[in-house]
Amino acid sequence: MKRLGVIVLSCFIFFVASTMVFAGGQKEEKAESVKEVTITLWTTEEQPERMEIQRDIAVRFKEKTGISVDVVPVSENVMGERVTAAFSAGELPDVIYHPLNFTLSWAEAGILDSATATDVVEGLGEGTFGAGALDLVKVGNEYAAVPVDGWTQLLVYRADLFKEKGLQPPTTYSAISKAIDTLHNPPGLYGFVAATDPSQVYFMQVFEHVALANGVDIVDDNGNVTVNTPQMIETLKFYKKLAQASPPGNLYWQQSRELYFAGKTAMIIWSPFIMDELAGLRDSVPVTAYDDPTTRELAKRTGFITNLAGPGNPKGSGWTDVRYFGITVDANVDASRKFVEFSMNEGYLDTLAIAPEGKFPVRKGTTDNPVKFIEGWKKLPVGVDRKAPSGEIYSDAVIEELLKGLETGSRWGFKKGYGSLTSKLYDTRIFAELVRQYIDGERSVEETARIMQREAEALMK
Repeated sequence: MKRLGVIVLSCFIFFVASTMVFAGGQKEEKAESVKEVTITLWTTEEQPERMEIQRDIAVRFKEKTGISVDVVPVSENVMGERVTAAFSAGELPDVIYHPLNFTLSWAEAGILDSATATDVVEGLGEGTFGAGALDLVKVGNEYAAVPVDGWTQLLVYRADLFKEKGLQPPTTYSAISKAIDTLHNPPGLYGFVAATDPSQVYFMQVFEHVALANGVDIVDDNGNVTVNTPQMIETLKFYKKLAQASPPGNLYWQQSRELYFAGKTAMIIWSPFIMDELAGLRDSVPVTAYDDPTTRELAKRTGFITNLAGPGNPKGSGWTDVRYFGITVDANVDASRKFVEFSMNEGYLDTLAIAPEGKFPVRKGTTDNPVKFIEGWKKLPVGVDRKAPSGEIYSDAVIEELLKGLETGSRWGFKKGYGSLTSKLYDTRIFAELVRQYIDGERSVEETARIMQREAEALMK
């Protein structure tokens, strides 16, 4: 009996131990199931103050959803290489905030989850987004990524001088040409300051803008290169006139801004990031045309044009840069989708506040309030050393012109699905080199257009 009792007791202890192990396993499994979800966002907004805002958005998102976001800064110059390497290793981040020039090539390579991006756009309301920003990344019936913000390149001009001389606003090749003929009086006043330094991406941006205005695109609907055209030859001749109305030397964004702020040029082409500086809100970029470097006088005398037209394209065009949230094929789809939706809704004004002078709302509002985000954006403070809302500095007409540019703006090849060629042209700067050589008289305009055609065809292979 004693032996039997020992056996019974041993069996009971084994049962209890087994039960505890099993229960422990359940607890372990349960702990694993409630493990915190973390997604990774790679962002090109790497400046410390911009990182702080993005991390604040991530904190608010976690408070709402319980999902953490690891915000990782990646320089735009190395973003392409980092993404390609991560894709090969199967270690892509969940979401990438990136510029337009990466979007279509990443979609073609299978890096982006276009179906999920399209679901996000449709869930937020396709009609709440500007059509221009969506069209640039349309792939079949889907969108490669979700538009976040954008800016449109500006022709910045001395509206007071134009009015004084009875000149029409510089919205066309002919109006710009006439203004140069009337106002150009160096060294006191240059008619224009064009981009002429081929080592700078600014050259490509300005030249593409001027070419788009005249209806130049680099490919047709079938992907055939269309550079050597009468419109391109006309564009090259016009650009040479802009360069001849500029100071000598290699010019880029720095000289054009300095000369405009000194009151020594009538027209430049620049991004909207110039607008807070024009109003004297940044000490490191003073307005030198007046005794008071913080004055808003120059801003008051300035006009802005987003849509330029050449004789080959009477409707005209603008040049736009849009930034996107790309959800990758390695992403936690549900968590990533929630983050992008949050950033484009409750957190959208905070997203724009990262740099409101250059982050125009591509989502105008909600289905219930179609202008909610436009109105909110106008109230966001811009500036560095001093701050003021854009709506306080500039009129409603100016604000409307800026936002309109996102609708009329375009880029070479993107709407036809060949934006990757444009990216290669920017990477190589080959067009900038050839245009500069033509400006310097090294070859004829016809020969320049033929070589540009040949170089573009080579990049398509």
